Amino acid sequence: MALLPMIFVLVQSLIQYPQPAGDGLDEATHRRMKERQSLLDHEMARLLQELEEQDKGWGAALSGALQQWPFWVVAGVLLLLALWFTCSRRSGEASNNDVHEGEDSVDGWEECMEVKVQESSDASEQRSREKEDHDGGKGESGSDGMEDREKTRYAGNEQGILLVDRIEWPVEDLERGCSVIAELMESLTRVFVDSVSNSPYPVPQEAIGVGSAFEGWSPRDWDGVYRVLVPLNPPPGHTFHLEPNSAGQLAERTFNVCVELVCTCEKEQVEEKPLCFLHHSREELRRKQKRSLLETLCTSSYLDVEKTSRWFCQLVRSSWLQVPQWHSWHVVFQPCRRSCRLELSKGRESLTVEMLFGVCRGDSDIFVSSQPTKATITASTAWAETYAVAEAKFFRHIARQLPCESLHLKCLQLFTCILRDTGFSSSTWKTVVMHVLTTVPLSRWHRRAFARRLWDIMAYLDRCLQLTHLRHFVLGNERLPAEISLPPAMRGVVPPNLFEHLARDPAAHREARQAYGRLRFRLGVLLSSH
Repeated sequence: MALLPMIFVLVQSLIQYPQPAGDGLDEATHRRMKERQSLLDHEMARLLQELEEQDKGWGAALSGALQQWPFWVVAGVLLLLALWFTCSRRSGEASNNDVHEGEDSVDGWEECMEVKVQESSDASEQRSREKEDHDGGKGESGSDGMEDREKTRYAGNEQGILLVDRIEWPVEDLERGCSVIAELMESLTRVFVDSVSNSPYPVPQEAIGVGSAFEGWSPRDWDGVYRVLVPLNPPPGHTFHLEPNSAGQLAERTFNVCVELVCTCEKEQVEEKPLCFLHHSREELRRKQKRSLLETLCTSSYLDVEKTSRWFCQLVRSSWLQVPQWHSWHVVFQPCRRSCRLELSKGRESLTVEMLFGVCRGDSDIFVSSQPTKATITASTAWAETYAVAEAKFFRHIARQLPCESLHLKCLQLFTCILRDTGFSSSTWKTVVMHVLTTVPLSRWHRRAFARRLWDIMAYLDRCLQLTHLRHFVLGNERLPAEISLPPAMRGVVPPNLFEHLARDPAAHREARQAYGRLRFRLGVLLSSH
């Protein structure tokens, strides 16, 4: 601003400076010129002094600011740290939930999954409420306004309601088949108890229905076989002891069923004193035709699956004519190395039942079964650990708690049958749905929330794919209902990762993500078309 007066003085001096009229000037003119020159010099000196003082003020301010540079450096570093912490908190949840870091990591991952699905569910319902409030405000007072609000209230749910009502599967056929199989197994069990009493063979217990058919749903890849698990108890004078094999992961473990002899000398018996396999001679046992289980169904000291299968099929054959069903059903036995499979037919109706046998792990709902989890199991003494009984009990528990007892089954039916070729197996969908059932409150599983629950399931699967981590549902799950009994050693284990193969194979993970994207699009189209 100080330059303006100086420029004004210079311009004024040029305008008022006397122009020479000739070669010679008088003394008065020279005197006025000197006075004018002196005045301009004085004015110029004053202006230059003001400029110097103003520059010194700006320099002092700038110098004062520069002298405080440590403060600005610390502030900048704190700002960068805050930005880094925010970004790492948003993008580092996957690394904070590494499945190999122990139980604390699994708990954090579980809370993260619950929050994500809960946020998805809450956000969906919040949008519905906002839409209701927004549209309700537009309505007019009176009966017309009330009708508009009621229509708007349920408009967001109509698609899901129409779709859930259109999802149909042969539920009556499943119930009919399960009922027939349950009655048949009950009749056979009563005959088994009489047939194997005082014999060196295992004692069959009440059969347990397992698999999707007894859970109430049927995936597209269901083979139409009703499967039951027949628990086997050791005969008198014997005990079963499970020995885990070293090979195999936690979720795919196999066991050997070691058969051991126990003393029966002090056991009371009304008819006669029993022979003890430990304290009676071989000659006496042979004379009484008393053989142990080690001599009948064992290889070395381990219960043999294939020998047990042949014995059990023969037991069913000999018992068939003693059950009431033999009058109305024709039976055909199908060969099988590790189970007993038979086909029942009556007119146009036919059913196939596969009887698996297993040994219970203590007093729990976990068994080792004759059915292998993988085709690679070739040893006849290997029994695979199965969680089918615990899962079947979970589905029965959920059916008693839900407002709409079949809504979760229709979710499974949609993902495994209607949306065919999703790229994910039926067991994956079953695991995801069971996890969501323990995450979203059961009171929200009603018909009008069908579409929201579908998106909750999709959100859970999406998060699992992002983290390449899907927890085993039974092992290490602290949210199981109290009625499901687990061995104590199973409750504290770290749940195995069922998506470990995706974590090891980037190409497979990328393919799974693409399959999820296609599935999300197809689900959106399906919901919008109903």
